[in-house]
Amino acid sequence: MSRTNSAEITRQLLDGITSGHYPVGGLLPTEFELCDQFQASRYTIRAALQELQDLGLVSRRKNVGTRVEASRPRAAFRPTLASINDLMQFSEEHRRVVQSVETVSVTGDAARDIGCAEDAPRLRVSSVRMRDAASTAPIAWTDIYIDPIYTDIADAVYQFPGELVSSLLETRHGKHIAEIEQEVRASTLTDPRITNALHIEPGASVLKIVRRYIDDAGEAFEVSVTVHPADSFAVSMRLKRSTS
Repeated sequence: MSRTNSAEITRQLLDGITSGHYPVGGLLPTEFELCDQFQASRYTIRAALQELQDLGLVSRRKNVGTRVEASRPRAAFRPTLASINDLMQFSEEHRRVVQSVETVSVTGDAARDIGCAEDAPRLRVSSVRMRDAASTAPIAWTDIYIDPIYTDIADAVYQFPGELVSSLLETRHGKHIAEIEQEVRASTLTDPRITNALHIEPGASVLKIVRRYIDDAGEAFEVSVTVHPADSFAVSMRLKRSTS
């Protein structure tokens, strides 16, 4: 049996926790048992367990073992977004892994979310967001919709995975962000692309964030729809009384 890396071990253990195979309150197999199961070193197993602990899913105690504390990652993402620069920085700090880039006919909820007619063609960039470069568990799924005339973006998002789509549109097509409209609302999720990627059950509650990127002419040249598991994301804002 070939050795398994820590990212794959984390994913398999995460699947076991979220599916209930390893129930809350129970113990994971010991390090030695996991080494044997995955044909991996103790260093690799400990790295995978640390990832689960960082997500708030398990606790580890000497002479006790690794106990499952939760079936879903804790709400650890609480950005304070007060400007476009804050939003851009938040996006840049969380690693994007592109899943697909394709031209689609937008229908149903997606058409309503982005405000287009049924069956309107859009270039859709789908990706998952990771908390950092070392993380293997996705924190969100994002579908970005742009006009299909920007076909050169399809290759660019793979060539420059750390570059924001809005930044690519600005440098290649002069589309400057004047403002961003943001809507956050509760929803339920049935799209199998997203439920599988985020390890959540169909019909689960999620937070959906729709952002419309508006240029100087007042036109929305990009719309993103981001889905977070309901208990894993919060947005903090501070409101100040005007002195004028």
